[in-house]
Amino acid sequence: MTVSTGEMILRGRTIRVDDDGFVCLNDIHKAAGYSKNRRPFDWQRLPSTNPLIIATYERVTGKSRKSKIRISEVYKVVPGMGTWAHPILAAAYAGYLKPELEVEMKEVWLRYKSADATLADDILDRATDEENEWAATRALGRVKRFEYTKALDEHGVEGFGYANCTNAVYKQLFDATAKKLKQQKGLPSKANLRNAMSKDELVFVMMAETLAKGRIEEEAPQGNGPCAAATKRSAAHVRRAIDADKNDRQKPLV
Repeated sequence: MTVSTGEMILRGRTIRVDDDGFVCLNDIHKAAGYSKNRRPFDWQRLPSTNPLIIATYERVTGKSRKSKIRISEVYKVVPGMGTWAHPILAAAYAGYLKPELEVEMKEVWLRYKSADATLADDILDRATDEENEWAATRALGRVKRFEYTKALDEHGVEGFGYANCTNAVYKQLFDATAKKLKQQKGLPSKANLRNAMSKDELVFVMMAETLAKGRIEEEAPQGNGPCAAATKRSAAHVRRAIDADKNDRQKPLV
């Protein structure tokens, strides 16, 4: 599980959102400033909460109570990371803490879902210079990634071809596939790898994909294999430049 997909700000506090769109109830509890007797665990034990969880499950999944219910699809407790729930349940928990907090929670969630740029600006306004720099790099890298995958699409890449082209970048730059890099960083298999990369790693990937896009557009390879090969050549040039710079650096005089 990863919590790097996004975050919201509620009453000046960060509310984490994971890759599945689940909201961290512990963060809402902290934002509300309530005592231990109103923790997510206490709310979950209320007689009225379980029927709400089941109703949300049925609504979200389209399954009836007659089928096997998997509550984890809308509500889950992750050891060491807290309690996470579907936004409907997160808003209900906020209302349990305080009615006006539920209204605030819904408003913030709607801004988050609509990709309201001012919400991101609110978050970054409270971030450090380093965090702002990383976010800017990540955002630009996302744009360049879109341009790269668009070029792949226009040159006949299909299915696993996108993953193969991406791994061509990773293997040249970092000597590992996406799967291996996630393992090295301690990430779950479904996590977004780039959200866990350093600023420099993002820059290297961005450069490789930008060059690969240009190469593919000029050389016009067609299909999964040829586009992966073209990507590999461009990424290899970036790796050589990185290594050459590192090897050429002078040690300071003592």
